[in-house]
Amino acid sequence: MSVDLALCLAIDVSASVDFDEFGLMIGGYAAAFRDPDLAAALAAGPRGGVAVAALFWSGAGTAADIAVAWTRLDGTAAAARFAAALEAAPRLPAPGATALGEGMVAGLALLARCPDPSPRLVLDVSGDGMHNQGRPPAPVRDLAVAAGVTINALAVLNEEGDALVAHYREQVIGGPGSFVMACADYVDFAAAIRRKLLREVTGEAPLA
Repeated sequence: MSVDLALCLAIDVSASVDFDEFGLMIGGYAAAFRDPDLAAALAAGPRGGVAVAALFWSGAGTAADIAVAWTRLDGTAAAARFAAALEAAPRLPAPGATALGEGMVAGLALLARCPDPSPRLVLDVSGDGMHNQGRPPAPVRDLAVAAGVTINALAVLNEEGDALVAHYREQVIGGPGSFVMACADYVDFAAAIRRKLLREVTGEAPLA
């Protein structure tokens, strides 16, 4: 069944994300998918649904782990089930360096395996650190854009500040309508990821 958007969530679980921060991050994602505005937006397009999958990535040489497989989200109940599945996913792979390019490759491979045809393909990257291991992200981004994928990013500024926003802007995001957003720390993650997901699903920046 076709969908309005195929959205892969590529989530940083490297060593810079401690136990409490991981909980706040995943709790933020779950809260966003339980939000009634997002649930309504998921079903509002002409095809009535969005395909979403999530993966965790860390250092080079540690295979990214699919946290939640491709799921069609077409309203409140489906979005709530996705939120619960993400909360229940184990934190794998083990924390390591920040192999951002490797995580992007894994996300693109997962997008290519989406079972539902979609006119829009988006890779949603979130993390708190710049690339420091493995293949560089910019060439991966260029390949993605050439293949019709849009890459957006959410920068958590607690570790590297505004430099991370610049890194994401220059090395990570690309494609039609691509953008980078920022939040100060993981306490602010839930509000930020809700705004980001609404923008990705609707194609418009939300007012709140």
